[in-house]
Amino acid sequence: MKTIYDTFIQRYDEWLIALGQHLQISLIAILLAVLIAVPLAIFILKYKKLTEGLLQISGILQTIPSLALLGLFIPIMGIGTLPAIVALTLYAIFPILQNTITGFYQIDPNLEEAAEAFGLNRFEKLRKYQIALALPVIISGIRTSAVLVIGTATLAALIGAGGMGSFILLGIDRNNSDLILIGAISSAIIAVVFNYLIKKMETMPLKKIIIIFMALLIGVSASYSNKFFGKEEETITVAGKLGPEPEILMNMYKLLIEEATDLKVEVKPNFGKTTFIYEALKGGDIDIYTEYTGTIVTSLLNKAPELSNDPQEVYETAKESIREQDDLVLLDAMAFQNTYALAVRNDYAKQNNLTQISDLSRVEETAKAGFTLEFNDREDGVLGLRDLYGLNLNVATMEPSLRYQALLNDDVQIIETYSTDGEIAKYDLVLLKDDKKLFPPYQGAPLLRAETLEKHPELKDILNQLGGKITEEQMARMNYEVLFEEKPASQVAKAYLEASNLLGNQ
Repeated sequence: MKTIYDTFIQRYDEWLIALGQHLQISLIAILLAVLIAVPLAIFILKYKKLTEGLLQISGILQTIPSLALLGLFIPIMGIGTLPAIVALTLYAIFPILQNTITGFYQIDPNLEEAAEAFGLNRFEKLRKYQIALALPVIISGIRTSAVLVIGTATLAALIGAGGMGSFILLGIDRNNSDLILIGAISSAIIAVVFNYLIKKMETMPLKKIIIIFMALLIGVSASYSNKFFGKEEETITVAGKLGPEPEILMNMYKLLIEEATDLKVEVKPNFGKTTFIYEALKGGDIDIYTEYTGTIVTSLLNKAPELSNDPQEVYETAKESIREQDDLVLLDAMAFQNTYALAVRNDYAKQNNLTQISDLSRVEETAKAGFTLEFNDREDGVLGLRDLYGLNLNVATMEPSLRYQALLNDDVQIIETYSTDGEIAKYDLVLLKDDKKLFPPYQGAPLLRAETLEKHPELKDILNQLGGKITEEQMARMNYEVLFEEKPASQVAKAYLEASNLLGNQ
């Protein structure tokens, strides 16, 4: 518990930001769901077929995985708060809609007959007794939705919307259970508090509930007012995929840009998978991120070129093709090659005499491989291992950060890794030589929109200072420092720039 407390104190400022983001996203989704579901339920009550149809539709929406919804919304809405709120609102509608309809259906028919005998119209019946009688059941539905939304909101971190999910994702990526517990426990506490407070509303008068609802709506709207109506200073947003390496590099960009210009740079680490961050860049939600030449030519181009093992050739192809296809500019590549590699434990390599990928044919029938979903579906991944090496491995797919733990636990015997990962040295792993040259070069380089560069042409010279710099050994060492020595990525980035005389010379 002491380490959790120490981590919490160390990251208290980050936690406060994540808490605010989580509350914002959850509250607005719940309030929107109430605004949609309750009036809709009241309107359709007398149309039984329509009621059943809408309940089925809203129920089906709940069965769609939230991650799939977020992925579908990104090309339409971009990344950040908006797609997260829309997805969460869709999830929240069904319990409220269902409970509102149930609450009205449970009203004693004798009351309905008496009301009609007194000549009350529909609005008068609603105002005098229907809403009051159905209210406890409606509030129960809101409670269910609130707990559902608060738990699901952790996924918002995958698309740059923040929240407690940012702690969970970072913890998984860094194999840090303290961070995971901070995010998970915080989210659970928020859900419990919301559940308790909403339950209290079941016995409140309707007028008081409406006042609370309006106050929350105004408060949430005010919390977004600066974002939508405030005067924003010009900001360059630099994002990064999951992992310490992108976070280190984005902090280098930030330091270099802010020293040489008056621009403010906002960094968004652990942004998610390649597809998410790539779509975010094209949509203008972010301005810069580090992409790898091999990823561009194998995954991002609509028409993938023939793979090459020449770094310069791959760089030129990636640079020209991504500019032509998406009007994105790839600046000068850094020296290190963060290429794919297959890794095994040292003892397993010695036991089976494994030094290169071709040697895996000896253990093909008995070994189990732990690969990411992306690697499992790539030409320079499992497909290439099958076609070029003739390997048909037994594969279990998993998140990138889980591979090393699975390997150490002997749940798998082979994993795919990146050549600059700090875990290679930490766990004394053996990288198998790519003897048939399956993996293309993967040089990291800043990728940004041409529009951004036209507006700020000075960014080219500033960021190109990193071109040809940072060796694989240096990158691996920096990754190790962040992962296992727990140094802040910004500190590691600054130390490298100062040692390379790239800071203080502007």
